[in-house]
Amino acid sequence: MSQLDTMSVNAIRILSADAIQKANSGHPGLPLGCAPVAYELWMNHMNHNPANPDWPNRDRFILSGGHGSMLLYSLLHLFGYGNLSKEDLMQFRQMGSRTPGHPEYGHTIGVEATTGPLGAGMGMAVGMAIAETHLASVFNCEDYPVMDHYTYVLGGDGCMMEGISSEAFSLAGTLGLSKLIVLYDSNQISIEGDTQIAFREDVAKRMEAFGFQTLLVEDGNDLAAIGRAIEEAKADTKRPSFITIRTQIGYGCPAKQGKASAHGEPLGAENVAALRETLGWKDAEPFSVPEEVYAHFQKAAAKKAETEAAWRAMFAAYCEEYPEKEALWNQYFGEDARKLVEAILEDETFWRSSGKPEASRNVSGRILNQLKDRIPNLVGGSADLAPSNKTAMKDVGDYSDINRGGRNLHFGVRELAMTAIGNGLLLHGGLKAFVATFFVFSDYTKPMARLSALMRLPLIFVFTHDSIGVGEDGPTHEPVEQLAMLRAVPNLHVFRPCDDVETAAAWYSAVASEKTPTALVLSRQNLQPLSGSGKGALRGAYVLEDCEGEPDLILIASGSEVSLAVKARAVLEQEGRKVRVVSMPSMDVFEEQSEEYKESVLPKSVRKRVAVEALSGFGWERYTGLDGSLVTMNGFGASGPAEKLLEHFGFTVDHIVEAARAL
Repeated sequence: MSQLDTMSVNAIRILSADAIQKANSGHPGLPLGCAPVAYELWMNHMNHNPANPDWPNRDRFILSGGHGSMLLYSLLHLFGYGNLSKEDLMQFRQMGSRTPGHPEYGHTIGVEATTGPLGAGMGMAVGMAIAETHLASVFNCEDYPVMDHYTYVLGGDGCMMEGISSEAFSLAGTLGLSKLIVLYDSNQISIEGDTQIAFREDVAKRMEAFGFQTLLVEDGNDLAAIGRAIEEAKADTKRPSFITIRTQIGYGCPAKQGKASAHGEPLGAENVAALRETLGWKDAEPFSVPEEVYAHFQKAAAKKAETEAAWRAMFAAYCEEYPEKEALWNQYFGEDARKLVEAILEDETFWRSSGKPEASRNVSGRILNQLKDRIPNLVGGSADLAPSNKTAMKDVGDYSDINRGGRNLHFGVRELAMTAIGNGLLLHGGLKAFVATFFVFSDYTKPMARLSALMRLPLIFVFTHDSIGVGEDGPTHEPVEQLAMLRAVPNLHVFRPCDDVETAAAWYSAVASEKTPTALVLSRQNLQPLSGSGKGALRGAYVLEDCEGEPDLILIASGSEVSLAVKARAVLEQEGRKVRVVSMPSMDVFEEQSEEYKESVLPKSVRKRVAVEALSGFGWERYTGLDGSLVTMNGFGASGPAEKLLEHFGFTVDHIVEAARAL
């Protein structure tokens, strides 16, 4: 290691320690231990351009151990990403700063994914690696490898303990994602102490069993050994690679090195001083970096820009030789992608009702197979439930290690990793993606769905078997509280359509969304087409059936219960009541409408309201108020024929009428 290399590695360490100390909050252990790993990768092996962080063929780097965010911020600052300044580092973990406690996608230039929940970055990296191989199969031509890059992910013992990493890496090995390289920060320390207390398996053997090439770097400060391992990983074109790197948490701080106390608290002024002395930074002011180090990083950044320039020249020649590929590229990556979706809104064949009762999961399957012909970059799949979720796309092939061009993804029974992978597909760019499972198992997707919403990724969730209408499988498979759970997530649109036209609206909203994920909650039971349903569903809620003048009662429902509300209205109208039926497929979208529109649908003057939904009533109170009533679930379901369950739990016309009469 040259003196300049040593100074550069230590600059990362010093900046990280200084920022954490100034904030009096943060995690110095990982940045101090992994600085050589990150430096060697970013400086000598990774294709990236600080001047244009988003160029499509860059290598991706995900810091799965997001608590070590100062490692990433120090790199971004030294390489000159987005003019991330020394002052930005000084504002680490402060309100409004560009250096939040954990990396946030879309907030700090150069951050490829929002990480923090351990293991999440591992799953998202697998999604990015899948995206690279699929796009390469679509666009690469002889002499024109326009999509040809690696995905690197760095994480530690905590990431490897979390189940999501095993789910994701099991699939990555099955798929032979050879351009996925995992860097394992193996310091054998977690918050509670030595990992021996809870984590003793041979991780490398586990990864080998998953189908990875496994490599070992004994000394995490040995740049040459780290570099050799990375190049050996690249040389394996059949398997993903897992590099175990023995590091020391809190390296360079005599009182903290190798100890759990280095993980999640500032070193303290005395220990920072000791660190500075150990690393040869004794007389420097906080946050000071020698000019020769900055010059070294700037020179490297200029060289990296040349790599992109060469790619741009190749891409221009590629477009000239293959204009049809250029046109397709613009449908995947450019404004033409939006135009393809917008055209669907005016296509009346898309919105036409079949006129016959159908389960919305079946309708969804039919719509999906229309959309895959209109949106060529739509990919996705199910957690081993495609026949039940109706998510198999016809005539587009199955993605696998021998068919990278397939658009149907088979995730296996891995809902948590599936959702993280879906996020990774979108983070990579160039693709629209959906994932699918039974609605009750949305519980397994929730942590990564939350990240979808937080990152503003328009991932599409297809959740089927939407209520106690599941029937004989019983309460373990009958969702009750899941709809309320998803509705509580900020920036997540949840649609539960009442018929085929509303299902079309839900799908259109999902594929048109640019910054918000969408959950489609679909039925197993048949839904009767309703004459009043239509594009009003795109506004979240609308008047499906109405009376003359102002109503004295409003029935509000979603999904299969809307038809019950319509029938209940007919009974109540015969009794002389003036009743409005509001279909509310999406509370979230309705809340985004203007106050004028919301008042036109649910006028405040009408206080007698009944909400009907065969799930938990939690959340409906905002629409029914103090004077209203709920016909909803108050407990778990049961095992039996669906029609018997619905009757038993009160989802009948008679019960709705009784609830309305009682107001």
